[in-house]
Amino acid sequence: MEAVIQEKVNVWLEGNFDNDTKQAIRKMQSENPGELAESFYRNLEFGTGGLRGIMGVGTNRINKYTVGMATQGFANYLNNTYPGGPVRVAIAHDSRNNSRFFAETAANVFAANGIKVFLFESLRPTPLLSFAIRQLGCQGGVVCTASHNPKEYNGYKAYWNDGGQLVPPHDKNVIIEVEKIASVDDVKFSGGEKNIVSIGAELDEEYLKMACSLSVNPDIIAKQKDLKIVYTPIHGTGIMLVPALLKRFGFENVTIVDEQAKPDGNFPTVVYPNPEESEAMSIGLAKAKSLDADILLGTDPDADRVGIGVKDHNGNWVLMNGNQTAVLAFNYLIEARKTKGIAKSNDMVIKTIVTTDMIDKFAQRNNVSCYNVLTGFKWIAEMIKEKEGKEEYIIGGEESYGLMIGAKIRDKDAVSAVAILCEMAAYEKAQGRTLFQKLIDLYVEYGFYKEHLISITKKGMDGQEQIAAMMEGFRNNPPASLNGSEVVQLLDYELKQGRNLKTGEEWKIALPKSNVLQFILADESKISARPSGTEPKIKFYFSVNAPLASVADFDKVYAQLDEKINGIIRDLKV
Repeated sequence: MEAVIQEKVNVWLEGNFDNDTKQAIRKMQSENPGELAESFYRNLEFGTGGLRGIMGVGTNRINKYTVGMATQGFANYLNNTYPGGPVRVAIAHDSRNNSRFFAETAANVFAANGIKVFLFESLRPTPLLSFAIRQLGCQGGVVCTASHNPKEYNGYKAYWNDGGQLVPPHDKNVIIEVEKIASVDDVKFSGGEKNIVSIGAELDEEYLKMACSLSVNPDIIAKQKDLKIVYTPIHGTGIMLVPALLKRFGFENVTIVDEQAKPDGNFPTVVYPNPEESEAMSIGLAKAKSLDADILLGTDPDADRVGIGVKDHNGNWVLMNGNQTAVLAFNYLIEARKTKGIAKSNDMVIKTIVTTDMIDKFAQRNNVSCYNVLTGFKWIAEMIKEKEGKEEYIIGGEESYGLMIGAKIRDKDAVSAVAILCEMAAYEKAQGRTLFQKLIDLYVEYGFYKEHLISITKKGMDGQEQIAAMMEGFRNNPPASLNGSEVVQLLDYELKQGRNLKTGEEWKIALPKSNVLQFILADESKISARPSGTEPKIKFYFSVNAPLASVADFDKVYAQLDEKINGIIRDLKV
């Protein structure tokens, strides 16, 4: 074992750590030295979004000590930023194994540092944490979750006073403070318990009132109250609020998927508790088919991502992707506000740079400003803050199954999204069509945009290095053409520079630095490469488009766009 790893192991064996931790280390020493090396070869990085990793002992794992050290650094930064006090934080957690323990650990550390803590009495959706920060006038917040990751993972997301995740300068400044915590002995784990206040039902009620105010067509729901809805929380926190909100909206025919209704950090019915995965939605899909439902919805463990299933133009059940869902939701709110006469001349919507450009197209045609930001809802929240008082925020979203409706929440919110998606289905049913048929009509009107995602995971100690090498290869040697179409632009968000590969013209990209590359093709196809900030993974986003002359041509053009995507993937060699 490398000396630096052994040194870290010795610190934990000889230091102020509990006996169970030390016994677990000794067991790995004798039975699984490879796992011991993985657990200690680096310090789990507190990134711009917080912590995420596998649970277990060691510096590279999520445990009481890594959570405690992160919280101590965050507490130091909050106290330094607000020296006159008082400083208040809200803390929530999801259904994952140990999430309650980590939330209580964080609460105790904040409290021991003189910070008032509002700790939810039991599991709650992540969007409720964002809402609570704003409602309670907090300076920060934490939610203990690993979102949609497998059961062995957990995490810690840090928030600022606007209810959004940390953005510059706070993200980097908090990281600096966390990195200053050199030893577990620097952490105040106890001594301020009187500063912790339990919260729960009262915040639920305020949230439900707010979410109900997002409805644009309650009259349509009243006529379609028997809309057949199937919902699965996939063993997560959505069960705490989604059924209650659907009832408040006026829906009376909601079926919960029993097999996935109980919060359970072992996620016994799925491999990945992620509504992006068809396997996670399969039980709900079977239930929807058996009931001949109108719509299927699923949320991930912390209820910030939403998946949707509907009948397609042939009457077959399909799961929509995040881009399709975003197109429908953005368009519905833009159209419905115009129809209701509540649209404003300064209405705006926000999407990320890897989300379908079809949204830009119909927003422009409806005279609604559409802003593009970096991937992550913290950037949507930051844009709302920048435009506050000048423009009216309606909806934000990204391709990874996230929507954020209304400005009272500053992180993606699957709870309100479920209710609005059901309202959309009710509206379209009243018009005699499904959501999928509405989507095809939009393709006819604005062009058929089709997207695809490839995610490549590189595990182990050299995984990050392999990903970095892939990005450098694309950055230094961009392809000349893909699928027979010339690559005309390279957008490098790390260098904040755009370049016309034909003329050599360069321009500045007016967004914060981010390790993302985009290739723009002559046929308007767009390919994006982005390493994940929370996992050893690199994602490739493909977007192609073509005119759709009529509904009857849908299947033919769909196949042509599929062929185009496959050709690009072959040439890109990923």
